[in-house]
Amino acid sequence: MATPAPPLRVAGRALARLRRSGRLEPWMYLAPALAVLGALLVYPLYQLVLVSFYDYRQPQVTGVEPLRFIGWENYRELLADPQFWEVLANTVGFAAACVAGTIAVGGTLAVLATRLSAWVRTLLFLAALGAWATPAVTGSAVWLFLFDPSLGPVNQALTALGFTGFEGHSWTYTKWSAFGLVLSQVVWCSFPFVMVTLYAGIRAIPGEVIEAARLDGASTRRIALSVMLPMLRPAMAVVTIQSIIWDFKIFTQIYIITGGGGIAGQNLVLNVYAYQQAFAAGEYGLGSAIGVVTTLLLLVISLLYLRALRRRGEVL
Repeated sequence: MATPAPPLRVAGRALARLRRSGRLEPWMYLAPALAVLGALLVYPLYQLVLVSFYDYRQPQVTGVEPLRFIGWENYRELLADPQFWEVLANTVGFAAACVAGTIAVGGTLAVLATRLSAWVRTLLFLAALGAWATPAVTGSAVWLFLFDPSLGPVNQALTALGFTGFEGHSWTYTKWSAFGLVLSQVVWCSFPFVMVTLYAGIRAIPGEVIEAARLDGASTRRIALSVMLPMLRPAMAVVTIQSIIWDFKIFTQIYIITGGGGIAGQNLVLNVYAYQQAFAAGEYGLGSAIGVVTTLLLLVISLLYLRALRRRGEVL
């Protein structure tokens, strides 16, 4: 009976085969990035999942009481809470509106940028990148001042134009008005990424393809829908997934503009809800469970979107 080869020798042979086949080279280039991502994401995510299975409150943090493993109890409590389902609906609807608004504004400005002169396009890009570079806290504070009921220039301008109903109007009092205010701020600070990415995609489309479509008698609308849009779908996939991730986990804008989730929690989203449970109520285990659910939802939504694109042959 032959003696099995040692594990190290087997691994060495496997690496040699991969090296000869050329399949190892891409992983060698990805290794540094994977190592950084593993250190920054995998371990914190592991701790998040671990804490979600424990009764972890302020007494456990201070050492007054020992940690107690409770299994799925935090998840059962979360799923049985009606407020969680309301917050989940808020989060999904708000994120969808933000993604749609960001792509609409960014895509429109990307097309506009291709028709502008060089210096005007440069000014547009500088202004947009200035909005993108603004910290979320600063941008939210500025937005809150602009729409302040008493001192905000928006209300003052609308009142001066004859819309007297906006005198002293609170934009954060009602649920949908507050969400609309936050949405406008999110779109303002997010559209530059979409604009620059789609502009680069438009510029990468060969001019010969568009010229051939024009010679065939295609209108500008037909060229945009049947020629340019299909060639832009890989870039659209990137900006859509990135926008979903960003907008689904929004915290700062909601927390600052609505004062922590709005009146009676009407503007709560999952991240703010997790913060309230973990740090305001001291239920760290429950807050971790909300974080795990949020991560899983993001993963599922992204995978479903990519799967739909692959079925249509739009991404590899």
